Amino acid sequence: MAKIQEFNYDPKFVVNGAVGSQRDFCMGYMNPGASGTGYITAIKLSTGLVDITQALDQGIDLDLGTAGIVSYDRCECNDAYIGAINMVTASSFSGQLGAVWGYDLCRAEDLRNYKLYDQNWPDGHTTPVYSIGPLLDTTERLFGIAEQRRFNPLPGSMVICANKNATNDPSKIKKGWVWSFIGLSFLEDRNKGSNIFIEDCGIINNNDGTVTESDVLKLMIQTYKKVTTCTVLCGVDQDTKYSEMFIGFKYKEFRENQAGCALACGPYVTLAKNAIPSGCQPSDLTDMTITQWEQKLGLPPLKVTSKSELKDMEKGVL
Repeated sequence: MAKIQEFNYDPKFVVNGAVGSQRDFCMGYMNPGASGTGYITAIKLSTGLVDITQALDQGIDLDLGTAGIVSYDRCECNDAYIGAINMVTASSFSGQLGAVWGYDLCRAEDLRNYKLYDQNWPDGHTTPVYSIGPLLDTTERLFGIAEQRRFNPLPGSMVICANKNATNDPSKIKKGWVWSFIGLSFLEDRNKGSNIFIEDCGIINNNDGTVTESDVLKLMIQTYKKVTTCTVLCGVDQDTKYSEMFIGFKYKEFRENQAGCALACGPYVTLAKNAIPSGCQPSDLTDMTITQWEQKLGLPPLKVTSKSELKDMEKGVL
């Protein structure tokens, strides 16, 4: 086995080097003008729907391409707001120059409150698996929502994202569900590699009307283990183990004449300058909870969040 090169991972160094060029907007990683070489990873899961029969222009329906654009755009706008960005797809790692929002900085107070199960490894090792709901919540509290934006990525900017999505073809799958999963797993030793994202998306065909929402939830429960097993296999390939895993899903039903899209996304950003409280260094955020950060900035509570949609995960459905 080749020697693993070590890197002295320091989240404070990362965050000090992860402030972007704009005062009120986050920027995509590798955009010019950042304070250093660091990046912040956030977590987003969203769904979006559009009626293809819009009748906005002489009753002409949307086709697959245009319906897919609108439903995807609604995914970007729903939940944590990342609307109107140029999303650049990357592979799915958060490494030694990265820090995770809600975990390494501005921590979610309830980060480990919702344990789902223990994931087995071939050698008998186990890793605890938690709901990713608290990390989704902290991303909403960073970017804001469409109706109440905070430090969302600058519209029109290039934003690298780990992402997958799925959209139904309304001419073939007229009724069903779209769904998306995302898992984020953290190294036992963050000096020796990278944390890993696993995204999984799909469509459930219900043209015959026999699939119930209970059936969908059963499939989601099975998919939990598929995603975390995938994580283990990638870890075995890299000769590394993960100390803990966070995972979650969202799904949305679509009906006849609708296109549905489900998105799993991990934006890599640099922080808005005004996201750093007055009198603080960026690295001070590593010693704060998300609520303390909001209080220091005097941010009013968000009017609506997606936390209620995560009730099945938060109860520990497995």
